[in-house]
Amino acid sequence: MADLNGKVCLVTGAGRGIGHAIAVSMAAAGAQVVVAARSEDELSAVVSEIEEAGGTAAAAVVDLSDRAQTLELYRRASEPYGRIDILVNNAGVGSSADLRPFVDFRDDFWDLTMEVNLHAPYLLSKAALPHMLDRCWGRIITVASINARVAAPHGAAYTASKHGVLGLMRAIATEVSGQGVTANCICPGPVETRMNDIRVRYDAERLGRTLADHEADLTLVGGRLLPVDIAPMAVYLASDAARVITGQAYNIDGGISMA
Repeated sequence: MADLNGKVCLVTGAGRGIGHAIAVSMAAAGAQVVVAARSEDELSAVVSEIEEAGGTAAAAVVDLSDRAQTLELYRRASEPYGRIDILVNNAGVGSSADLRPFVDFRDDFWDLTMEVNLHAPYLLSKAALPHMLDRCWGRIITVASINARVAAPHGAAYTASKHGVLGLMRAIATEVSGQGVTANCICPGPVETRMNDIRVRYDAERLGRTLADHEADLTLVGGRLLPVDIAPMAVYLASDAARVITGQAYNIDGGISMA
């Protein structure tokens, strides 16, 4: 287990799914964790889970589709423990929120997806970096997707936003190299989350397959991944053991993409 004692970590989209798993794992590794999401009830449950396991956590309710709230989040998240050492950009709008061919795409959904998936990581990373550089230590970890590498049918905005955020992390990594700060992406494949449930059902119907057969064939290892399968990589990238790793994108996808 990585040692994150003395570090403060902000995880967005931490109310459920991958963000929940990452927050709990960061706390288990010793970090003080600030969990951010839209649902106060979900955040309260995550904080309780962390505290019951002996960890330390605080919550910040935020809607990252609202630019004003995003701009305020870093300040609010820094208040409980005085700073943010590790930023995990996990919150996202999935393609499943409005699946449709590109020619029928809604412009307002495109804008929403870019705001949450690309603009929010940009703004939060920009807010966090000066403090990380002052301390010569920091980690920015963004949960992208294998759709940062390959396109998802009927999900143009999601694909474009994830390609964009991968480029953003690499740009940051290039500019802060050698200053104790790293920026990396994690690229999950299909994970058992509420958002992905919709995508899997949609694709099974679109391809004329049974749901069971389609899900079983989604990865080389069989079926979908679990949120807890993603969290260990985030903890590793946050640790001192990963100090020389930056500008990278790690696939955790059950063998779907081998590049």
